[in-house]
Amino acid sequence: MATIKTNGSDEHIAVSRFREFLRIKTVQPKPDYEGCTAFLSSMAKELGLDFHTVECVKGKPTCIFTWVGTDPSLPSLMLNCHSDVVPVSEDKWTHDPFAADKLENGDIIARGAQDMKCVGIQYLEAIRILKHQNKRPLRTVHVTFVPDEEIGGIEGMKLFVKTDEFKKLNVGFALDEGLANPGNAYKLFYGERAPWWLTLKAKGGAGHGSQFIEPSATLRLLKVLNKFIAFREAENIRLRYGRKENGEGYKLGDVTTTNITILKAGVQHNVVPEAAQAGIDIRIATTVDLHAFKRQIEEWCSEDGIEIEWVNTFWSNACTLTDDTNVWWRIVKGVADKRNIKLEPEIFPAATDSRYIREVGIPAFGISPMRNTPVLLHDHDEYLNEKVFLEGVEFYVDLIEAYWNVRG
Repeated sequence: MATIKTNGSDEHIAVSRFREFLRIKTVQPKPDYEGCTAFLSSMAKELGLDFHTVECVKGKPTCIFTWVGTDPSLPSLMLNCHSDVVPVSEDKWTHDPFAADKLENGDIIARGAQDMKCVGIQYLEAIRILKHQNKRPLRTVHVTFVPDEEIGGIEGMKLFVKTDEFKKLNVGFALDEGLANPGNAYKLFYGERAPWWLTLKAKGGAGHGSQFIEPSATLRLLKVLNKFIAFREAENIRLRYGRKENGEGYKLGDVTTTNITILKAGVQHNVVPEAAQAGIDIRIATTVDLHAFKRQIEEWCSEDGIEIEWVNTFWSNACTLTDDTNVWWRIVKGVADKRNIKLEPEIFPAATDSRYIREVGIPAFGISPMRNTPVLLHDHDEYLNEKVFLEGVEFYVDLIEAYWNVRG
């Protein structure tokens, strides 16, 4: 792999570019998308790739690298990365979270080191190597850097997949982010739970705290919340003790989680409030009938006169097959086997932009090639070791070449 001089010492060019990218403060709520676009544009020139941007919302660019294939009529390969990162509590970090300091053992400490600037640079550095080897793709390859994933992708991927610009990319298959794994395997995510956010609102009488005020807004709310709590406990028990038909235990992505995240009621201890509300975060397993589940929630709430505000819902639990009928699975499994790497297929427990891609009917896998690495996304002192990072570059060299050669 090519090297360059950095600060008087040899460093892989891939690592240097990774650290440069980490230093751009694309941190929510005010990401430096302008600086990010300038950096990515310079990378495109350096690599000899076509580059353009699309703004579904002004000031929030999707950056697109394109390597035209020898048969551009074939559906293209999309390699996706989000460019934004989550906020930091700088006093909890041992290093400046945007300095991308590298320790003597090779750990690179920075916000976005795992989530997910590593993957975007791994794509591009794999392409650098393939170009250096005078390889040429059969099908066109697009590398996309999208905005606002860390705040739901509402003004990013969700809008982008509905544009004519996206349709012109003619995407046949996509890769996106996964998670680090403390074990000696790569996690591969083939689906995601549907994220729903609800606000439950109860109304009642108001009065002095010495009385039995009926109806009571807080008691109405609590009765309904107890139904959500009972459901939560049942799913927690299934996760801890349940078994699938094949005898394997359930993982977090296989069950539905429910968490009460906001509670609001009252202004003073001796005043009975006339209104109370709760915010709920639900992540719904891919095996659940989403419309039937919505009806169940409505029944729970209607019994006690609770109003539901559907703050955010997602109506697809599409998954990508992980068996030999799917050529995209066969290829990634073959590349992993060739490199003596185990794959662990799972449902992603949270949410990524992959859900929007699968929603429009495009198969997608989420994979971040980080094994023997603690999961530190959104955590203090997020880091990735340079050896793990470079192993990921080499993995993508093999995987991208194998994917772009798929015919039909």
